[in-house]
Amino acid sequence: MLKLYKEFKPFIVSIIIVIALLFLQASTELALPDYMSNIVNIGIQQNGIENVVPKVIRASELEKINIFLNDEEKALIKSSYELIEKNNSQEYNDYLKKYPVLEGEELYLLNTKDKEIIEEMNSFLGRPMLIIWAIENGTPEGMGAENEGTNPFANLPEGTDPFVVLKSLPQEQLELIKSSAEEQFNNLPETMINQAAINYIKAEYENIGINIEKTQSNYILYIGGIMLLISLISMAASIGVGFLSSKISSGIGRNLREKVFKKVTQFSNNEFDDFSTASLITRSTNDIQQVQQFSMMMMRIIFFAPIMGVGGIIRALRTNTSMAWIVGVGVMAILTLVIVLFSVVMPKFKKLQDLVDRVNLVMREALNGLMVIRAFNTQKVEEKKFDKANNDLTKTNLFVSRVMTMMMPTMMLIMNGIMLLIIWVGAHEIDNGVIQVGDMMAFIQYTMQIIMSFLMISMVSIILPRASVSAGRIAEVLNKDLVIQESKSPKKLTSSTKGVLEFKNVNFKYPGAEEYVLEDISFIARPGETTAFIGSTGSGKSTLINLIPRFYDVTNGKILIDGIDVKDMGIHDLREQIGYVPQKGVLFTGTIESNLKYGKNKNATEKDILKAIEISQAKEFIDTKEDGILTEISQGGTNVSGGQRQRLSIARALTKEPRIFIFDDSFSALDFKTDAALRKAMSEEVKDKTVLIVAQRINTIMNAENIIVLDEGKIVGKGTHRELLKSCDVYKQIALSQLSEEELAI
Repeated sequence: MLKLYKEFKPFIVSIIIVIALLFLQASTELALPDYMSNIVNIGIQQNGIENVVPKVIRASELEKINIFLNDEEKALIKSSYELIEKNNSQEYNDYLKKYPVLEGEELYLLNTKDKEIIEEMNSFLGRPMLIIWAIENGTPEGMGAENEGTNPFANLPEGTDPFVVLKSLPQEQLELIKSSAEEQFNNLPETMINQAAINYIKAEYENIGINIEKTQSNYILYIGGIMLLISLISMAASIGVGFLSSKISSGIGRNLREKVFKKVTQFSNNEFDDFSTASLITRSTNDIQQVQQFSMMMMRIIFFAPIMGVGGIIRALRTNTSMAWIVGVGVMAILTLVIVLFSVVMPKFKKLQDLVDRVNLVMREALNGLMVIRAFNTQKVEEKKFDKANNDLTKTNLFVSRVMTMMMPTMMLIMNGIMLLIIWVGAHEIDNGVIQVGDMMAFIQYTMQIIMSFLMISMVSIILPRASVSAGRIAEVLNKDLVIQESKSPKKLTSSTKGVLEFKNVNFKYPGAEEYVLEDISFIARPGETTAFIGSTGSGKSTLINLIPRFYDVTNGKILIDGIDVKDMGIHDLREQIGYVPQKGVLFTGTIESNLKYGKNKNATEKDILKAIEISQAKEFIDTKEDGILTEISQGGTNVSGGQRQRLSIARALTKEPRIFIFDDSFSALDFKTDAALRKAMSEEVKDKTVLIVAQRINTIMNAENIIVLDEGKIVGKGTHRELLKSCDVYKQIALSQLSEEELAI
């Protein structure tokens, strides 16, 4: 995928927005377990009481707490609480409705919301509250008969207030009692002390007249509302990520298809020799689709998973560090699974795209050659060929799918095993008072989020190898060096261009070949003259013609148009001067009119089109069509005959009105009568143009001003028909094989 990183640059702003939304989504999802833990720990277990710092407390109870505090702690309590003064103000009346006990007792109200101050008070209030709770509900351990010498409650008369006794004791004895009481709680974790102290606050709130059930339900509803709001934000972020990632991936797919198509249209025949048509089709469709799908998953999952994983680890460690090793076990198990599966299927993914190419190739050959297959009755042979390609692809797909199907159940086994391990260890931690139930539940959720993030990455690993192979195949096309290079400072042809074509000592061999296909080719083709090429099959006629529009570049020598080397011209300008009719007529989907306008950038008038149709002898069959020139042409021109296709190809070249006409054996599909009529009509129309004709039939080129005879890539004869009959044995043998001596007038 790194080979195509440039394709993401146009979407960098959208990608940054996606990442920001992913951070927002991850933050909201990671916040939910904490709130869920608060609902369990505070909302259910603590009846909505958040900590051991009471929001309101009776003056008598505050005095009891102060007994067990040092001077610094007393000063902090004094500054953090204020007495509710009795008066006739509306504020006092509101307090009276809220706290009914205020009518008979004094109350202190917490006057600070500073979290640091509250946290500091929370650290020392739990122990005195627990001591008071123990004294009020039974003599604490350690103050029994074994400590009668120091226990002030040992011989108290029934009904005596122990706190009055504590206040009256000397400071030394009071400190001794405090130390003795606190020793009872030294082995208890702070969380357990605070949890027990909540019972004291609950009892105090009930004494004041606060509705504990309402406090509990209000807290749960408040936290639940926050969780709902967080979930809505997470949903909005997820929708935004989905929308933008789909838009980005679709844009990348669109740009890649455009670039691949543009690149392929710049290919010369050299590049087409390296890529089959079936392979190019697969690369521009299936491969790009794989990259597009992976791009979307990358933004929705690959970016998201690490954020969730790292955030989950941080939150889990913040919740409880003693069970951190369980997260490590889970992550290592998943990574091991992914690495093993990845190493097994990666080679198969590389093979998969080649097999898709093979299926496309066999299918394309069968469809193109359907008539030949039927004619030779070889349907069974083709079916076997397709079955083999199809079965090879199916077997590879099945192997990959079967290996990957093992991933999900194995992942679920790991996840459930980790969950059981957390519950087992967490239960012992709860029993020891290290953590609360809500903390364990939060830790389970964080661990699942961490494992799910790795699970998401492993799910992507299913498509990553195939997408990586596809990206490499697309990059091969986009990074393919073009053999036919545009000149950096091209020379412009003027409006007075005549179209004089000259070959100067041209030699050519195909890339990688050792032998030359053409050797020492020199001739001049002038406007107003027809230059024809003839020779046996494989003599190099079509190759020579393909050098003019630079379908191939010469190996040595030069090709000049009006004295300018074709390599020094702009490729567009060069081909603008040429009207090329290939050996096999090619038509495009559309109408006859759109096909004829194809070579003139759709600027040809109706008069130009009708004239070209008449010259090419296509008028006869077009007039028989109900829609005339608006008749639809199917893909590849399959709804017209070979001769009609050839005549329309010639008409297309005539409509372009170029300086140089190239006919590459373009009259072979025409009957003799049509051939003669077409050449006669053309001789008047193109009398000031340079005409090059490759032909197999002597009749087609007999009247050419200059006939060049090729044999094994060399010129063995040059001249008119009559001159060559006398001077060139190769030409004479070709002529006698087609016409009698009387017809040749020898």
